[in-house]
Amino acid sequence: MGRGPSIEGRKNAEDAKRAKVFTKLIREITVATRAGVADPAANPRLRAAVDKALSANMTKDTIERAIKRGSGADGGTAMEELRYEGYGPGGVALIIDCFTDNQTRTVADVRSVLNKNGGNLGTSNSVAFQFTRCGELVFATGGDAAKEEKVLEAALDAGADDVINEHGESTVVCAPEHFEAVQQALIAAGLNAQHAGVGMRPNNRVAVADEVLEQLLVLIEKLDALDDVSEVSHNALLPAEAAH
Repeated sequence: MGRGPSIEGRKNAEDAKRAKVFTKLIREITVATRAGVADPAANPRLRAAVDKALSANMTKDTIERAIKRGSGADGGTAMEELRYEGYGPGGVALIIDCFTDNQTRTVADVRSVLNKNGGNLGTSNSVAFQFTRCGELVFATGGDAAKEEKVLEAALDAGADDVINEHGESTVVCAPEHFEAVQQALIAAGLNAQHAGVGMRPNNRVAVADEVLEQLLVLIEKLDALDDVSEVSHNALLPAEAAH
């Protein structure tokens, strides 16, 4: 009689997935430290990276080692931020943000994944004009008008630029420099985001055919699987958005 994956096999798969997430978080902490100071209280970007790591159940010792590495105290290899622009299936615009200690390896890996999955690497500023860097905090409000009003009131009082209610979620949008203050104000109001961060938000989204969207999601998954890739932004209209 056949059996499914063993408990040990499932655990090993989960451990591998967790290790990959930790690798990305450690790099984010390292770069945030290097870009500012080693004190999270005086470095909003580092504080956000540490909060994200704690939410992923990373130990404080691991976080402290990453900060030490970023400060250069351990003599480790310098990490740097890289941004690649390109196109996915159907001409969907892509921005691929990376943290790396080897630019040659990273660009080769990114180009390979794009070429094998219906995409291609573009030149600098080929698609960046289609995106705006901003802070985003997403709350699950389930279409509840009272919850949406609570998020709206707290966000606007804290200096957010906009609140978008759709698909059962309230998305708070703010300038990057206001992200920390807006996030803390919302937490103080008893609102905990299911996703929060500063990234590239498309100015407009484009509709794509179902088969193109399927290819695109495979491409994004493979890019996300690369250790050096921290975030992939795109301007495709997702099914839930297209239905509204």
